[in-house]
Amino acid sequence: MNNQLKSYAIIALMSSGVTLGAYSLFNLGNSSGFSDAPSAFTTSVSNPNVPGNPGEFTYAAEKTTPAVVHIKTKMEVRQRQQSSSPFDDFFGFGDPFGGGGRRQQQQPQEASGSGVIISADGYIVTNNHVVAEASEVTVILNDKREYKAKVISTDPSSDLAVIQIKETNLPFLTFGDSDALRVGEWVLAVGNPFNLESTVTAGIVSAKGRQNIIDRDSPDVNPLESFIQTDAAVNPGNSGGALVNLKGELIGINTAIYSRTGQFAGYSFAVPVSIVKKVSGDLIKYGNVQRGFLGVQISEVNAKLADEKDLKTSAGVYVGGFSENSAAKDAGIKINDVIVKIDGVETKSSSKLMEIVSRKRPGEAIQVTVNRDGATKEFKVTLKNKDGNTEIVKGDNSTESAKSEFLGAKFASLTPAEMKKFGVSSGVKIAEVLADGRLEMYGLAKGSVITKINDRAINSPKEAVEALESRKGRIKLEGVDVDGSRFIYVL
Repeated sequence: MNNQLKSYAIIALMSSGVTLGAYSLFNLGNSSGFSDAPSAFTTSVSNPNVPGNPGEFTYAAEKTTPAVVHIKTKMEVRQRQQSSSPFDDFFGFGDPFGGGGRRQQQQPQEASGSGVIISADGYIVTNNHVVAEASEVTVILNDKREYKAKVISTDPSSDLAVIQIKETNLPFLTFGDSDALRVGEWVLAVGNPFNLESTVTAGIVSAKGRQNIIDRDSPDVNPLESFIQTDAAVNPGNSGGALVNLKGELIGINTAIYSRTGQFAGYSFAVPVSIVKKVSGDLIKYGNVQRGFLGVQISEVNAKLADEKDLKTSAGVYVGGFSENSAAKDAGIKINDVIVKIDGVETKSSSKLMEIVSRKRPGEAIQVTVNRDGATKEFKVTLKNKDGNTEIVKGDNSTESAKSEFLGAKFASLTPAEMKKFGVSSGVKIAEVLADGRLEMYGLAKGSVITKINDRAINSPKEAVEALESRKGRIKLEGVDVDGSRFIYVL
């Protein structure tokens, strides 16, 4: 059933346009780096005494729709044209004697999705796949005001992203409690399917903790999946929109649907707010997600596994091995232990265990309860990061930048995630391609990476500009295109 479900789950709920181309993270004191604007992190729930009878959805709808936005994006899709130089065909780069280079036509592609305002000063949560690779992001509010948005940071593993618009006193949603959500409870999905703004649909929670829903294209992305499943109608354009309870509290971000056709066929899936709260807070504060790891190889206990391993329990998460520098191993957990609780919460599934651990940062401690040969044992585990230590690693959400008049481009520093994505250890990102410049002529798009200039490894935008300004004769550029292909150009 999981394999069949996985093959029908559609993550790209973006609506394609014309193809033309745990705490209060905002309330950690002045050292937190946040503004004092009200937000979902600091504002408690108002009016808890909301009617909960079937059909009484008006309160939640009226409270929610002003805080759900329409997101429109533009991406550059390039089409190769006939080579302007015979040297392109033989060598893959421009004529070293000045005959020009290969040209590529920029074709803008438009798409749309949804987002949820989580602070009065314009922070918005959406899906990563709504804004990934976008050259331009536009946000349209419920009252039709329109803004250009800045992508603060993204997290492909949870398919979440945070963007921001420059505005104050915006309506925002408060965070609910997805842990307390019950199967059968009424929920509303709010978004902009098919470019139909401010659409509200109703349904119930069909299941919790769903996993193995989404196929990931990149082997480097480790999906964090513990979806809320509902039968509220969700369609292309709903991606990044709100799933709310009848109090109007945010309990999830709509992300995927089960469908053979790409349209709604009865089930949709939302990232629970327990994950949304942690991920969005980290993206804003650190520029990346601070994930704590147990460092264990796990599988869910079933009757077959219990019999094979002679386990004394039929429910929990089996420890089958450890990673290098494992936090769990250091704490005393052993192979064949069955994790039954974390911080007092039962872990009957791998998705539940991963969801709980994902809320913690490296250096934080959790209480792990295991069943070992029928006896219950408690372990205090201090979580580590993926490198096997407890340090907090800041992302680069305030990237260094520099401009090259010679190339007609602006450069920005690469984040660790971008280095991993492109498979490079150094380089600079092309943050903007200026009109009528050399890079535009050669067809390099925004988002491409330059790793070397004249065989010299480049580590920062400043180094890139210095190498170009000190050039003698022609310039040789090496790097990775936005589609992952390697390039060499001689200008």
